[in-house]
Amino acid sequence: MRNASLDRRTLLKSAAAASAATLLHAPALAQSAPRVTVIGGGFAGATCARELKRSGVAVTLVEPNATYTACPFSNNVLAGLRPLSAQEFGYDAIRRDGVTVAQQRTSSIDPQAKQVALADGGRLDYDRLVLAPGIDLRFDALPGYDEAAAQTMPHAWKAGEQTTLLRRQLEAMDDGGTVVMSAPANPFRCPPGPYERASLIAHYLKTQKPRSKLIILDAKDAFSKQRLFQNAWTPLYPNLEWISLSSGGKVTEVDVKEKTLVTDFDRHKADVANVIPPQRAGLIAQLAGIADRSGWCPIDPVTFESRQQPGIHVIGDACIAGGMPKSAFAANAQAKVCAAAVAGLLRGETPVQPKLINTCYSLVAPDYGISIAGVYHPANGVLADVEGAGGVSPIDAPPSFRALEATYADTWFQTITTEVFG
Repeated sequence: MRNASLDRRTLLKSAAAASAATLLHAPALAQSAPRVTVIGGGFAGATCARELKRSGVAVTLVEPNATYTACPFSNNVLAGLRPLSAQEFGYDAIRRDGVTVAQQRTSSIDPQAKQVALADGGRLDYDRLVLAPGIDLRFDALPGYDEAAAQTMPHAWKAGEQTTLLRRQLEAMDDGGTVVMSAPANPFRCPPGPYERASLIAHYLKTQKPRSKLIILDAKDAFSKQRLFQNAWTPLYPNLEWISLSSGGKVTEVDVKEKTLVTDFDRHKADVANVIPPQRAGLIAQLAGIADRSGWCPIDPVTFESRQQPGIHVIGDACIAGGMPKSAFAANAQAKVCAAAVAGLLRGETPVQPKLINTCYSLVAPDYGISIAGVYHPANGVLADVEGAGGVSPIDAPPSFRALEATYADTWFQTITTEVFG
């Protein structure tokens, strides 16, 4: 079983490397370079900007923050396993690649004029536009929970100040306290993220505050890598309780003053509360008219061009990517495919049918990793799973294999952040 899983991972890594090599050696565009603007400097946007520049396109990356704080591995910060500074990355290497970085907020987009308006009054003309706006939290979706409430009951679903706030609350909690988490219904950023977070918080409690307990209130009856997580929780974290949707786990209201999460059947008083609310595509996607009634952005699975607005492409967490999850690995893969498609369209070429890969690693403990991998292709207008490809970590793997997966997770993070920001 171990060799089979390793072969699968090796195959996926080899395919990803081959895909990246193809994009890096794409023919350069002609002398008068078309203009592409990329909005959003996370894993999707930064990758796409660099790939487009290597294809000979004149690229401007619009990103209001001087530093990007990565969400992958931020759960380790909550558990005291790494500093927040290890999650922070700048844009100097991207500038050195020849990408123009505009540290500005986008105020509006005019798809007809093909123009982006910036908060400082500046305007950018484009031939094609790529949006990688990430997510916004739907503070209107959960009664009692708003931006002000997040200062008492942090979501920490955008890494940075909220991560630090939740970490400090965990440190300040007395031994014997109760941590209550809420997990939203699908779709949301990083499907296994709440359960990795629960695992690592439970690890912190076990090692530092062993009389404490953790409750997960879930708006779902099933979640990503569920068997793997629960198989680990039973022996490792007996003080962790997961309450599913059908068991009354959906949070219907938040009482900030009482620090209580309310469900249909119960009230859960917390010493520390982590509320992860429902989400949607980032605000600029709404303003640009590329999000549908779901709050997310429908796209063509070959080019990632918006189905709502021609000439605008959407990648990363904001897009509706069919079977492909909202993860950093997926965002990076989508960005490479989108960059190749945009460069080809600007040359008047027909984009090729892509295959995309995603692997999600999760840590259950510092030396206990699990993973899920998938391969996706366009089918019936969406990105669909390639039947028989991918898979999950073996359920009965020995501790040595779990430790190896934890090492793979760390190596993946170092590799992808170096590729994107280094």
